Amino acid sequence: MTTILHPARVVVLLFAGAILAGTLLLMLPLASASGHGAPFMVAFFTAVSAVCVSGMAVVDTGTYWSGFGQASIMVLFQLGGFGMMTAATLLGLMVNRSSRLRTRLIAQTETRSLGMGDIASVARVVLTVSVLLQLVIAGILFVRLRAGHDLAWGDAAWSALFHAVSAFNNAGFSLHADSLTRYASDTLVLLPIMVAIVVGGIGFPVLHDLRHRLRDPRHWSLHTKLTLTGTLMLLVGGFATVLLFEWNNAATLGALSTPDKLMNSMFISVASRTAGFNTVDYSALTPETWALHYLLMFIGGGSAGTAGGVKVATVMILVLLVVAEARGQSDTEAFGRRVGMAAQRQAVTVLVLGSVIVALGTLALLRISHFPTDQIIFEVIAAFGSAGLSTGITAQLPASGQVVLALLMFIGRVGTITLATSLVLGKRRMPYRYPEDHPIVG
Repeated sequence: MTTILHPARVVVLLFAGAILAGTLLLMLPLASASGHGAPFMVAFFTAVSAVCVSGMAVVDTGTYWSGFGQASIMVLFQLGGFGMMTAATLLGLMVNRSSRLRTRLIAQTETRSLGMGDIASVARVVLTVSVLLQLVIAGILFVRLRAGHDLAWGDAAWSALFHAVSAFNNAGFSLHADSLTRYASDTLVLLPIMVAIVVGGIGFPVLHDLRHRLRDPRHWSLHTKLTLTGTLMLLVGGFATVLLFEWNNAATLGALSTPDKLMNSMFISVASRTAGFNTVDYSALTPETWALHYLLMFIGGGSAGTAGGVKVATVMILVLLVVAEARGQSDTEAFGRRVGMAAQRQAVTVLVLGSVIVALGTLALLRISHFPTDQIIFEVIAAFGSAGLSTGITAQLPASGQVVLALLMFIGRVGTITLATSLVLGKRRMPYRYPEDHPIVG
């Protein structure tokens, strides 16, 4: 009898296999611009960052890697962004009846499908939206880079495609050493990239829901309503906070015109949660803006999208739980619906474990490096949340520190997926219950 692996293990093995293959590819002489082949640590860290769609880098992507190496990196973050969930979905559609349920649960692990019958539909949305949007964004960027920045035809085409795919997959990789800083005053470059980031990071179940019920918000799922509401709150709140703390900072927004300040504040709010692009020098941000990034990067984007973090819906459920408790309500409610107790417990579990992982990662890096605590916290949360941003210390960390960041990227991308699956599949009904008691809280 064929043994079927636990879905959580399958997801881990898929990601690990992609990282191994990516590491071997990037170590080939053909992958580096020098033609000598990248050292193991450089190739490994880059592969982990690409597959986990983080965007953290220890070398300059545009100059260190050859065209083959850059293409390999793009394929890796395409796989890590939506390829894994598409493959899992297709597996779920091809299996025989005896193993269909378990294998479909593998697909549901990645897609967070709203129902078992939605897997095929979600797969179509994944493929259609992913391919079409990336091509459209690439086309817009190509025209702008060619006409507005005088890039050669080939350079404009490759840069447009690379950045469009990177933006949609929330990967944060750029062909420029300064990321997108050179385009800080170009709305026609920043705006399409922001659209790709938001659509890719909102989550495919939300896109699936909007596709079928766009004109009827009353029938949107609670997950869709929570994700869209939370996303809007984070975008507006982040935009306003960045404006407040960076308006007069000469090293970031202070030197820009008012329209550019507004555009870059919104770009920072959009990209900081998980995309990893930057249009200003992050090492020059005020401490208050760094603190804001801790929150935004930790939360991340929508479930079952290309974003990282503990996810918007998770935090929204916890906020609703706190509000209900403060009001003395027995049920946690939103939009005329009651949030299930299982979802509440899972949200608490994800948040607590995420916080513990960040704390342990911070302690580990403080032990093996000499950088200030605020910079270490920034790097750790950026790695765990797949945000890919950096204060500039990633490449300066010792090899052991880079291994810690690689583990955080892997856990942040795969850990929440496997945890969610384990919580669902590990649920069992106990034959007895202990007497209830009430410990003192607070």
